[in-house]
Amino acid sequence: MRLERIEKVAKKFGINEKFLELHGNYKAKVDFNALYESVKNNEDGKLILVTAITPTKAGEGKTTTTISLIDGLAKIEQKAIGCLREPSMGPVFGLKGGATGGGKVTIEPSEDINLHFTGDMHALTSSINLISAVIDNHIYQGNELNIDPNKVVWKRALDMNDRELRTIEIGLGSDKNGIKRKDHFQITVASELMAILCLAKDENDFLNRINNIIVAYNYDNNPVYLKELRISRAIMKLMKDALKPNIVQTQEHNLVFVHGGPFANIAHGCSSLIATRLALKLSPIVVTEAGFAADLGAEKFFDIKSRIGNLKPNAAVLVATIRALKLHGGVSFEELDKENLEALEIGFKNLEQHYQNLRKYNIPIVVAINHFKNDSENEVKKLMELLNKNYYPYAFLDGYLKGGDGSRELASKVMEILETKRSNFEPLYPITLQIKDKIRKIAKEIYRADDVEFSDIALQKIKLYEEMGKGNLPVCIAKTQSSFSDDAKLLNTPRNFNLHVKDVSISNGAGFIVVYCGNILTMPGLPKVPAAVKMEDEPLTKY
Repeated sequence: MRLERIEKVAKKFGINEKFLELHGNYKAKVDFNALYESVKNNEDGKLILVTAITPTKAGEGKTTTTISLIDGLAKIEQKAIGCLREPSMGPVFGLKGGATGGGKVTIEPSEDINLHFTGDMHALTSSINLISAVIDNHIYQGNELNIDPNKVVWKRALDMNDRELRTIEIGLGSDKNGIKRKDHFQITVASELMAILCLAKDENDFLNRINNIIVAYNYDNNPVYLKELRISRAIMKLMKDALKPNIVQTQEHNLVFVHGGPFANIAHGCSSLIATRLALKLSPIVVTEAGFAADLGAEKFFDIKSRIGNLKPNAAVLVATIRALKLHGGVSFEELDKENLEALEIGFKNLEQHYQNLRKYNIPIVVAINHFKNDSENEVKKLMELLNKNYYPYAFLDGYLKGGDGSRELASKVMEILETKRSNFEPLYPITLQIKDKIRKIAKEIYRADDVEFSDIALQKIKLYEEMGKGNLPVCIAKTQSSFSDDAKLLNTPRNFNLHVKDVSISNGAGFIVVYCGNILTMPGLPKVPAAVKMEDEPLTKY
């Protein structure tokens, strides 16, 4: 594989080398403030979201589709920039083994991006744990803020899957080791600080948001804000480079921003607003993605990121795979490579529900049939028949095997939609709805639940947040990615179920309420055979 120097790739999109901070030959950070100032009067490009149907445990290729579409648009002489999330080392060493696309449609240098990249994840993890260390030190050193040790809500973090750290006890041993209390770790990408990185408009907005983080409650049950710890400038020093978006390239030398990386099942699942706003000023077309299926990533992209960032998406690409449709049609994961037209037709209901949900946002939609080598011709034909029957615009995508050339059909269909269909985007719910009503709106209209069941602790916290004047925040629902419901075993389009809200928390700096449903965990565990073990015989990548 031959890569171009990143300065050359950037120059194609009008990014002068003076705005770049190089990290080797093939990746760079961009001086956002200076570059944005020089292009802020440009007209915004058109924004395309790539989302997906409910995935199998192996994923259905949203990142691959996003990169394919960028390369495909270049093949038909359309200028486009991509905006993707940074991979977390949890999935890299856990189940997935990486998040930079696959086959002939990857972003490069992929191994660097999957691991340390430009250090953003390390800066985030260090900042998160600095806050925790200062909170516990403050309590130990006299507790001027009267913090109740049992009401510290800020969690420590690690960018790794480690179930042993979900619930721990700290301060064990002698009194010199601090105040004994129960604590928790979450994976870095689930932290509010990651959300703030991705939702801040600039450095000043980031500073204001971190100052407004609620880190604990005092003995009078009043919130304690991060600004009261007087460490916001220290965090800014740690995060000053992480706030600058990163650029890399596809195998076909097209430009992609990779910045921020919140999960979509336990966080809001979108790359940074800083990168997206900049890309829209640099290119007539911007292609971005949101994690997992449309009931998670797309809903949060539209109802949280687009609302906060005042974005106006122009279209959505809904990624569908034959293997996922067969899974929802009743085929076991191990049997998905075998032809099964009946299961495909049954599982098509999952695609229908996602498509119908996306229409509620008043944007045009294209279905991308992401081709896998084991898809039979009969199955592809059957899926096209079902799409035609429902009058769903679609395109066949073969980017994984053929690169940009295999993505021309999707690129052409997307351009056709952009040129002939108008977007009248609006979020699903008005921000003025009460918290419980916003949750019910998503549960009933997106998941198709009958109702929502709230635990006592969830109801108590919702009441507290509304009394604090925080009722006018959007909600970020944390639930399984494997089902429309909060039960991972309920595939396809479950009906006659309730959504179970077990807890809620406020991300006051990020600007949303997190709603925890079912058995969702904010610190994943490793599988029996982690991807890290499977790397044992892999050669080191060289460029």
